[in-house]
Amino acid sequence: MSSGWKGNKAALPQKTCRVCQRPFSWRRKWARHWEQVVYCSERCRRQGRPQ
Repeated sequence: MSSGWKGNKAALPQKTCRVCQRPFSWRRKWARHWEQVVYCSERCRRQGRPQ
């Protein structure tokens, strides 16, 4: 089953996660607030916050 999207994934914008320092690509769920996204995952978001 395909999503219908036939674009080039390599052409998507990328950022580096503040916690794990790994690159991550744009995701559709982040489309409205891509500028504010700084973590690649929920796990990194939880680790990055001060206790």
